[in-house]
Amino acid sequence: MIKFLKSALILFIVVIFVFGEQLQADDNHVHIDQVQSGDNFSLEIDQVGHNNLIRFSFNHDDNTLDLFQYGNNNYIGYTDIWGSGYNWGGDVDGLGNELTIKQKCSASSCNENDFQMHVWGDENKVVFGQGYENGNSLTPNWNYDGTEPGGNFVQLDIHGDDNEFKGSQKQDSSSINHSIKAFIYADNNDVFVKQMQNGDKELTLYIYNDDNEVSISQKNNGEHNATITLNGSQPTILDLLQRGNTTQNYTLSQNCITTGGCNITVTQGN
Repeated sequence: MIKFLKSALILFIVVIFVFGEQLQADDNHVHIDQVQSGDNFSLEIDQVGHNNLIRFSFNHDDNTLDLFQYGNNNYIGYTDIWGSGYNWGGDVDGLGNELTIKQKCSASSCNENDFQMHVWGDENKVVFGQGYENGNSLTPNWNYDGTEPGGNFVQLDIHGDDNEFKGSQKQDSSSINHSIKAFIYADNNDVFVKQMQNGDKELTLYIYNDDNEVSISQKNNGEHNATITLNGSQPTILDLLQRGNTTQNYTLSQNCITTGGCNITVTQGN
């Protein structure tokens, strides 16, 4: 476990990573860069297993990250689409952001659990589990059923303030993949996503306007897909449930202009 408070101790983590290059390729690695300021930076890391990697940069004060990796082939860090955010301010760039990411795989050789991020803004909260089942809460129970082969992907990209992103991904078969892309680029949104059980699950979200409340569950053994974009001068409350053992597809491009907001509830499958 690595646990510390105050940005000055970041230098200690970087030194460990540099010397760690001489270790075997499947050892655990942590690489953290501080861009500029970073007072009251709180970081807790657990890596138990092998071939686990955490790498990101951060900037500004009062950010808190709790990162946990159990098993093998887990990744938390900047997205491989555009690489490190160090040169434009940091992968976590803002004030008072809180991220708790927990990954677990129980197989001897796991598919990758991959959580990517660029959290740019203030006072955002992200709580997410891969290999766990979480409820719609910032303090979930982290339910684990003992059989997790990996194969979960999230590309998260928040440019805004006071957003909450919560959720989890889990399955029982190594032939299955679950994928969430996300984005947000606005303020005061509350998003919950849960993908579970077998059958590939795929979600691409977007949002781009303020004050939406979105809850999405994709469950059972069907191959479920949802795209969803939202936008508009007014917020939307969206509750989507995709369930059952047959494929369910859903696409929404919402542009709510109704005074007081819009409300949509959709259930697909049995």
